[in-house]
Amino acid sequence: MKRGVAAVIFACSPAAGWAQDLKIDPAIVRTCFEATEVGALFPSCLGQASAQCQDGPEGSTTAGMAECIVAETAEWDAILNEEYKATQAVNAANDREGRSSILDRTDALRDAQRAWIAFRDADCAARYAIWQDGTIRTIVGANCHLTMTASRAVQLRDMRGF
Repeated sequence: MKRGVAAVIFACSPAAGWAQDLKIDPAIVRTCFEATEVGALFPSCLGQASAQCQDGPEGSTTAGMAECIVAETAEWDAILNEEYKATQAVNAANDREGRSSILDRTDALRDAQRAWIAFRDADCAARYAIWQDGTIRTIVGANCHLTMTASRAVQLRDMRGF
């Protein structure tokens, strides 16, 4: 299993010698996140930044497509980390105020986030493994990380309760 995760990370890494350091517009991802409704399973605009990146000749190859998806995933991951910190800050404030003494919210979310990371990595490695005999494996693995990361960012935001 660890080998599969390493393969996905390496295959989707710009260090693998692909394309020409393709980039996405972070504003597209940020706007997408902000436009996503509370309770959405995933942003309906997911993939717009990587699709724009793929419009160029370098982005239209399998390697280029994967690099564009990885670039968009990196921005969603930054958002996810911001949302995790913001949600943990709310949890810590609620814990300090003593709203409940049954569970520590910050510990619970930390444990859940660690489990989610392990699940995401294992699930995406499994998807990569299923398609290991074709070049599509790289796109499948990268898309898995993109979709799951964006969905989790939205979930973390929604946990704060609006």
